[in-house]
Amino acid sequence: MPGTVLLINPNTSTATTAMMQELARAALPPALALRSATAARGAPMITSDAELATAVDEVLAIGTREAGRVVAIVVAAFGDPALAPLRARVAVPVVGIGEASMLEAAAHGRRFGVATTTPGLADSIAHAVARLGLAAQFSGTRIPEDDPLRLAADPGLQDRLLGQAVRACIEEDGAQAVVIGGGPLAQSAARLAGQFGVPVVSPVAAAMRRVAALLETTV
Repeated sequence: MPGTVLLINPNTSTATTAMMQELARAALPPALALRSATAARGAPMITSDAELATAVDEVLAIGTREAGRVVAIVVAAFGDPALAPLRARVAVPVVGIGEASMLEAAAHGRRFGVATTTPGLADSIAHAVARLGLAAQFSGTRIPEDDPLRLAADPGLQDRLLGQAVRACIEEDGAQAVVIGGGPLAQSAARLAGQFGVPVVSPVAAAMRRVAALLETTV
């Protein structure tokens, strides 16, 4: 189904938007165009439930404004802010990167974990797992003991500590797939993929695969 997919970055970092758009483009079928929008207000990186909540109004505003010009919308923050209310307001498919990546990781009954850098979002991750009915397959969240903003500024260190978290998910928690929990972590997810004996899922790429599958079913 030809048309344009809209990627909404719920944080205010245009650099993060550009990075996610590049990785999303690589995961999306060539027949689908892609454009992006960045929240005008909020946090440059969402690290807490409060910052996640502030993104809701921005996502709703952008999504409802643009829905008539696109064939699908992707909410590109791991906490999927405004996902349910936006789905209720628009006629096109709306995919959240958190939901899409967890569903992909849990496919075929796999036990899965999440590796991320934001301890302030651990509870919201667990709640999202429960909402999706995946609690029985969830091995837990592993988070490096470091400041997420400091890690974001040091990609090498971020990769190393996330890699350690992925390994802990696998070796200590029994995960058969691991989600890298965050849109801004998408580059790390791409670099870590293939380094382990289980799938390491990038939420941005997973969301694009889900969009492609949903659009195929609507043709």
